[in-house]
This record gives sequence, C-alpha cells and structure tokens, in this order.
Amino acid sequence: MSEQGARDTVCPTCGAVTTATGHLCRPFKPTAPYVCEYCGIETDDPRHMCYPQIEHLRYQCVHCGRLAGKKEALCHPKRISGM
Repeated sequence: MSEQGARDTVCPTCGAVTTATGHLCRPFKPTAPYVCEYCGIETDDPRHMCYPQIEHLRYQCVHCGRLAGKKEALCHPKRISGM
C-alpha cells in the first residue's frame, strides 16, 4: 500500500489503496469527474461501464466479482478462462 495522500482512495471492503478512480471493490464517488479511457465520456460514476469497455473485459476480482479489462484495475484479479 502507498502512503495515503490527498487523492488516494481506500476501499472499505478490502482495504486496498489506489489513486485510480473506480478501481476498488466498493469505491467512493470521486470528488471530480474523470474521462473514461475507453469511450471518452466524462463521468463521476466510479463504476462506469460502457460498450467499448465491455469488449475488453478479461479479468474478475476473486473477492467482489467485479470485471475489468486490465488486471491493474482490480484488487485481486484472476483471468477469466477462455478470454
């Protein structure tokens, strides 16, 4: 874990610390909107899911079941078999 800074977010479910918005089991709503790297929309929803992102889903968190295209986006990633 990193030393908690002003923009760090702590997951209340698993205790992971990250500076990346929306990359936790149960993230808090960010204080400022961010731009989705897949579709370019500006959103403040930490669980934003768009069609371009769905096409890239390859990993699942073994703790909460959340899906992501990159393993770095999950606390405890496991590659989805057959993907």
